[in-house]
Amino acid sequence: MAKTVFFLFFSWSFFLGSLNGATLHLATSSNPSRLNPVLATDSSSSEISSFIFNGLVKYDKDSKEIIGDLAEKFYFKDNKTLVFELKKNVLWHDGKKFSAKDVLFTYKTLLSDKIVSPYSSDFRFVKSVRIINDYKIEVRYTKPYFKALETWMMGILPEHILKNEKNLMNASFNTHPTGTGPYKLTRLEYSKNIELSAFDAYFEGRPKIDTVSFHVIGDAMTRFLMLKSGQLDIGSVEPFVYERQLTQKFFENFNIYEKITLSYTYLGFNLRKKKFQNPKVRRALSLAIDRQELIDILFLKHAKVCTGPFLPGTIAFNPDVKAPTQNIGEAKRLLKEAGYDEQHPFTFEIATSNASSIRPYAAEILQYQLKKAGVIVKLRVMEWQAFLNMVVFPHKFDTVLLGWGLSPTPDPYMFWHSKSDKPGGFNLVGYHNSEIDAMIEKSQATIDRKKLGELWRKMFKIIAEDNPYLFLYIPNSITAVNKKIKHIQPAQSGIWHNYIQWEKN
Repeated sequence: MAKTVFFLFFSWSFFLGSLNGATLHLATSSNPSRLNPVLATDSSSSEISSFIFNGLVKYDKDSKEIIGDLAEKFYFKDNKTLVFELKKNVLWHDGKKFSAKDVLFTYKTLLSDKIVSPYSSDFRFVKSVRIINDYKIEVRYTKPYFKALETWMMGILPEHILKNEKNLMNASFNTHPTGTGPYKLTRLEYSKNIELSAFDAYFEGRPKIDTVSFHVIGDAMTRFLMLKSGQLDIGSVEPFVYERQLTQKFFENFNIYEKITLSYTYLGFNLRKKKFQNPKVRRALSLAIDRQELIDILFLKHAKVCTGPFLPGTIAFNPDVKAPTQNIGEAKRLLKEAGYDEQHPFTFEIATSNASSIRPYAAEILQYQLKKAGVIVKLRVMEWQAFLNMVVFPHKFDTVLLGWGLSPTPDPYMFWHSKSDKPGGFNLVGYHNSEIDAMIEKSQATIDRKKLGELWRKMFKIIAEDNPYLFLYIPNSITAVNKKIKHIQPAQSGIWHNYIQWEKN
């Protein structure tokens, strides 16, 4: 009898274990605004949406080649005509079949007046999108376009759900999305928990981890303590914590992966304001700060000085451009020429968000450094969504301390072209330079990678010398991963490229 009871108990426990499955616990610093790939402009929305939606193509694990995602094959018929042959085994989360109609619908949505999206500009050279059959699309461009393929990494929307939606900006779809991705949204509790469940019919095979749970935790120290205690499986580790506070026990439980990020942090001037339109003032502020000191204090050895708008390791990076060395005397001289002195000091405000634990401290260091040149700086630190909606996008700031995450193939149009200075655009500071506009327009139609690199490097130098931003630092990402997570394969793009194959013990 005892053996029978034990057998029943063991069988039932095993059955419960298989039902519960594995959960990957992650953290996000803020609530997502819209879980819709064409409207996701904040990092939380973009990160979570990437689990839910697919594009037609994606980068390989080393971020060097473009490979198919929803597209089985793709090729250029000529330098202005791109053809996609779509996979036939793709289903939306509601069981409906994915087809060419969804691709055409997404394109039309991005170009419609129903939405305001910075991603619409990526499609400005598309002349037409034509359905050849249910699984074949032809895209014609007005001229050769250097990012023709990368543009179609945009997540595709379901036509059958949204075709009659009159107000996509505020649609319920943005909080109840239906995608084709490996995970589908099953719970959305603001300021608490966002839960994704594995999609059984995912076309690349069902993810081996059943659930991905995003915990909304604004405070970086709380995130770290949850990681340390095992309540989170993956998390970022700040350099100071990594160097000074981690014990041997932590390394016994976590693997560490470190790489340079595809992002930089900057202090952006609102160039619509007269006081920042004088290049001498911008040059003086650049000379008044010590970028290396900023890195030494905030990152120890885990960051690089940023010298311009494109990242090291890309063909757009210009190694000849160096960061200015701090020169307080020259900064004071330039400010005096611009009409500022001890009696009439130059004064401005730095606005930033507490979504990043580092940036409020960076703002304080900049405040301290600039004071040496007689500059008075006020600080404003805000919650992320309030910062975006009340300060950044309405352009109601003196300066913003922000960061950009960039593609391995940069698109200067989004950030530096005059036409991107518009509602919803990413030219947040209002930078207008006719020479840069002309170079950007020329680069858009340049297919030759060597010539493209030359153009980008010239832009890099001009923009850096104009000082629309103070380019500050490029941080390393230090990621701790619970050793219970198996089959991680670090690559140039990071660790996430094969996450559907991960398992958790």
